[in-house]
Amino acid sequence: MAELVYKPVIRFALGAFKALDLKLDVRGQEHVPATGGCVVAINHVSYLDFALAGVPFWYAHRRLVRFMAKHEVFAHPIAGPLMRGMRHIPVDRSAGAGSYRHAVQALKAGELVGVFPEATVSRSFCLQPFKSGAARMAAEAGVPALPVIIWGSQRILTKGRPRNLRAARGTPVSIMIGESIPTADLKDAQTGTQLLADAMAKLLADAQRDYPPPPPGESPWWLPAHLGGCAPTLEAVAREQAALRDKK
Repeated sequence: MAELVYKPVIRFALGAFKALDLKLDVRGQEHVPATGGCVVAINHVSYLDFALAGVPFWYAHRRLVRFMAKHEVFAHPIAGPLMRGMRHIPVDRSAGAGSYRHAVQALKAGELVGVFPEATVSRSFCLQPFKSGAARMAAEAGVPALPVIIWGSQRILTKGRPRNLRAARGTPVSIMIGESIPTADLKDAQTGTQLLADAMAKLLADAQRDYPPPPPGESPWWLPAHLGGCAPTLEAVAREQAALRDKK
C-alpha cells in the first residue's frame, strides 16, 4: 500500500529534476545492495538531499529508502501525509528511543533506512560532527552501513538562502556512493562512527575535487571556506550555535 504513494512521488521528483535540467553525476551505484537491510548514511547540505539521495537506489534496483526525519515534518498538513504514506520514520528529539527502535525493526525487515549523521543541514558545507546513531543502529540490526555524499545541491535550496529556482537550472549535482562498511566494523559505536565519517570525508573530497568551479562572475557562496568560498567555517557556525543556546 505504501508504495502507491512512494513511487509516484519518486517519479514526480525525477520529473522536477529533469525540468530543472539538473546535471546529476551518480557514481558508485554498483555499491547499492540489491536486497537486505542497510543504513544509508548521507551528508546534509540542502533541503533536497532526501529526494536526491534516493535516486541511485531507485536507478540501481528500484529500491526505496525510508528516511529518518524530524517529527515536525510529519505534522505539516501537506508533507505529513506523504511522509507517512512513504513509511518514513519520524524522529522526536525529546524522545528518540521510539524512533531508534522503529529504524532497527525496519532494518531487520530488510529495509534501507536513510540517516543524516550530522542531524542538521551544514551551513559550512563541511561535515559536522557525527552522531553515533547510524553505527549503533546498523550494529544492533546486523546490517552494513553505506556512505553517501551529495554535493552541489546547496546551490539549489539550502538553509539561510533565498529560493531561486530560475538560477538553479542546469546545476551540476554529484551523488557518490562508497563501499559498505560491514556490521563487524560497527560493533563499537565510537570506532564505527569514525569509520563512517572518514569514508564520507574521502567521498566528499573526491566530489569537491571533480566538481565544476563557479562560473565567471558567480559568487562562491556555496563553497566552503577552505576551498576559497564564502561559507562560514565550522568553528564560526559552532560559535553562533553556542551563542543561541546561551540566550535560551
